[in-house]
Amino acid sequence: MAPARTLHGTASGPKLGLRERKKIKTRQAIRAAAYRLFAEQGYDATPVEQIAETAEVSPSTVFRYFPSKEDIVLTDECDPVIEKELRRRPADEPPLESIRHVMTETVRLFAARGQNEMLLRARLLRDVPAIRARMAESHVATGRMLCEVLAERTGRSVDDLELRLFAAVVLTAVEEAVLHWIDREAKDDLVDLLDRTLGTLGRGLPL
Repeated sequence: MAPARTLHGTASGPKLGLRERKKIKTRQAIRAAAYRLFAEQGYDATPVEQIAETAEVSPSTVFRYFPSKEDIVLTDECDPVIEKELRRRPADEPPLESIRHVMTETVRLFAARGQNEMLLRARLLRDVPAIRARMAESHVATGRMLCEVLAERTGRSVDDLELRLFAAVVLTAVEEAVLHWIDREAKDDLVDLLDRTLGTLGRGLPL
């Protein structure tokens, strides 16, 4: 059997212990149950208690992994992957090029795991006001992560204005690409859209 693929090639690092594997399995079960129910009956009509029952866990377990129902949709494993892979990019590579490479490959990786789930998640991000409101908090955390990594590479302060603006513009551009993808009923390839979007940031708007 071929080794599991990662952005950097093949899976590497120490094997996860039983406790960590159980946590991942529980988180995945909760998320899978939630998405199935959201697809069947809608987000607002799905209480956490029903998600817990479907996932065969207690409501308190759901809240231990996801502090709110919105977090079931917003919380994923992308940020740790992006942070890890950004740190692996060449130190002299332009920051936007590093982010463009890592973001597109991260989306390619997660899309391979479940296109339908990604599509449903994006629709929820667009259509549910509570999720859109909570997403702003998620962007703050992701933006901070980008600033920390890029501050290390550039020697700037993590609170440097230009650095914060750069991270904010990148995240806004990515969000717009995803919304465009959904507005067109996912007819386009999301990876290509992200690549095009971040490329536009680098080139500027053609006249």
